Amino acid sequence: MENIIYAIGAAVIGLGLLIVIHEWGHFLIAKLSGVGVVTFSVGFGPKLWVRKKGETEYALSAFPLGGYVKMVGEDPEEEVEQRDIERSFSHKGLLKRIAIVAAGPGFNLLLAVVLLMVVYFFYGVPVLSTRISGVESGSPAELAGIRKGDRIVAINGQAVDAWDELSEKIKESQGAPLKMQIQRDSQQLSLTVQPVKKAARNIFGEKLETWVIGIGSQVSIEKGNPGQAVARAFQQTYEYSKLTLLALYKMINGDVSPRNLGGPIMIAQMAGQQAQEGLGSFLAFLAVLSINLGVLNLLPVPVLDGGHLLFFLVEAIIGRPVAVKHRERAQQVGIFLLMLLMVYAFYNDIARFFEKQVGG
Repeated sequence: MENIIYAIGAAVIGLGLLIVIHEWGHFLIAKLSGVGVVTFSVGFGPKLWVRKKGETEYALSAFPLGGYVKMVGEDPEEEVEQRDIERSFSHKGLLKRIAIVAAGPGFNLLLAVVLLMVVYFFYGVPVLSTRISGVESGSPAELAGIRKGDRIVAINGQAVDAWDELSEKIKESQGAPLKMQIQRDSQQLSLTVQPVKKAARNIFGEKLETWVIGIGSQVSIEKGNPGQAVARAFQQTYEYSKLTLLALYKMINGDVSPRNLGGPIMIAQMAGQQAQEGLGSFLAFLAVLSINLGVLNLLPVPVLDGGHLLFFLVEAIIGRPVAVKHRERAQQVGIFLLMLLMVYAFYNDIARFFEKQVGG
């Protein structure tokens, strides 16, 4: 019971932060663009707590799976008083409206960069090195004379400093013998290894065949100076964004099972697990979650920020706003699709829960 409460608490704090940052992006750019903001709400539905400051009402609502910023003149059919025309969202230029809508996902991506910078600088990240943690019995590496504790420093005369480089060169060999430079204590050795093809699975669980030599990598914790932390945070945010889109594409294409899709229950479980492993792990998890939220919100689905941006793109092409009736129909379809997705995600969560119970 204590673990459940801990997981729920971690999820509420984490999701609350991501939602607040997302809506704060819309809110801040709207204010800077001269648009009036009527409501800033974390959550949807009945308001549980309300406080008004200036023209804006700040609220916590009953259903915390999202939030919203209501702006003056946001609805094109809304009748705006003459004195509020200059502060109306609908009456602002196209570029300002694009900036306001894009700011939500943009702030989620920036949050991910900041969180990853903190993780890299203060906590460090696990890094797979080229030092060997173990050698499989009967593998090409063992036959060639590679031992646990050896460090591979070069392949075919080219230096390798990271596991990714080493792994990529083995895969690219296509089975051709590899001349490896090995550092063993104070000795420099030159060994030839013959890779073999082996069945494996990639990050999405897809079956594939790849070339291996039968070694494992030692894990070390790598910390960087502020400059390295910033550079790596931006790089990883970009890589995670690409991975999110690739995973979505593979799911739609049928290459990856949609049963991998998770909802609030799965997020709560993962948040709880990461929080128990330490603040660094929890912040890294929030960064990945923030990237997912930012990238998915940019998809061209009506009711998402990406859907609004799509309407703005059409407006830029045809020279006038998309007709309200067309936007409403598209948004109804978007809401229906999102509801189906949420129901399916909940179903997956519940199915996984009962599978674990049955499995002991």
